Amino acid sequence: MSFYSCFFEACNSLRYNFLRTFLTILGVVIGVMAVIVMLAVGKGVQSEVNDSISSIGSDLLVVFPGFQTSGRVKRAGTSKVTLTVQDAEALSDISSVDRVSSVIARTMQIQFRDANWSSRVTGVTPTYHYVREWKLHAGDYLSDQDVRSRNRVALIGNTVAMELFGDLNALDKVIRIKNIPFRIIGILEKKGTSITGRDQDNSIFVPLNTARQFLIRSKFPSSVSYLIIKLENGENQKQAESDIKSLLRKRHNLKDTEKSDFSVSNLTDIASTAATATQAMTVLLAAIAGVSLIVGGIGIMNIMLVGVTERTREIGVRLAIGAKQSDILRQFLIEAVIICVSGGLLGIVLGMSFSWIISYFSGITVEVTIVSILVAFFISAGIGIFFGWYPAKRASQMQPVDALRIE
Repeated sequence: MSFYSCFFEACNSLRYNFLRTFLTILGVVIGVMAVIVMLAVGKGVQSEVNDSISSIGSDLLVVFPGFQTSGRVKRAGTSKVTLTVQDAEALSDISSVDRVSSVIARTMQIQFRDANWSSRVTGVTPTYHYVREWKLHAGDYLSDQDVRSRNRVALIGNTVAMELFGDLNALDKVIRIKNIPFRIIGILEKKGTSITGRDQDNSIFVPLNTARQFLIRSKFPSSVSYLIIKLENGENQKQAESDIKSLLRKRHNLKDTEKSDFSVSNLTDIASTAATATQAMTVLLAAIAGVSLIVGGIGIMNIMLVGVTERTREIGVRLAIGAKQSDILRQFLIEAVIICVSGGLLGIVLGMSFSWIISYFSGITVEVTIVSILVAFFISAGIGIFFGWYPAKRASQMQPVDALRIE
């Protein structure tokens, strides 16, 4: 028999047992749909993490303060005030360091006319937005003069602009922070969420000295919440980190036996760890979905074994009138592949649709890629061949005399 004859025979057989065929296909559909959706969600999360990583900036180190200690015991009356503006100035002299920005921050209520919004207010030096590679949408950056003169001016993020001003032009408008007026001199471009999930655009930036005098007062006037450091392009980050630690320990008069009263975080390492974790999650989700495909394949094998048993006499007749064993093998194998490919195509369509529905109603980013579609399709076809081979082989090895005896 030719391939086309075997193909039409297989189609007729599947059509004759339509309900059984449909239920068998359904198992493959669910498996393929699960693979498509899981890969789409995983890929979407991976893209969001990559966007968050790129939004941080490149070649960055962050220095956080710690408690002042004596040996292993916290010194009485001390708190997290071990980093100062003077530390930032000293770090700027390290050859591998490009810029350093001092930062103090706190969440506060912001008012504009009748609108009220909670936002993170951050006091920074003018180098901050250069270090973070944060571009302006409109207006001007903070200047050294703003810091020296303690000007009550502010840069706002995209979220703050939308929540307080809507379609209005926010430039030169006056907002109130802790009931103190600040004039908006610039609007920042959209940055997105951070690795920790915080909306970076829900931020307001004011000059560091202005924040100290009016908003975030402290009994330690020179203390900062943290320092963010941008290294020179191409510098060895591990060596730079070591140089920074050595200088700060020297400035803080720490003995060799004392622990550092600060910590240095390498954002590149953190970003790499986050990216690796999301890749692992994507693979895990795909593997979980793949189990449902295997279950569907086992269902195909079971149904086809039942079909072989039911059609034993038919197989015997065909062998008796001249059909070859290869013809029987080919027909049953084609039936299995038709079931899986049909289920695969329908599963791809439903998987893409369901992914879009998830994205539309939940706001989760999903990405259906050509690779995931091809992987799902070829896996479904492969499952048809793999799980259809044994029933097809069993049918083809029947002896006509034995098959015709069965009523």
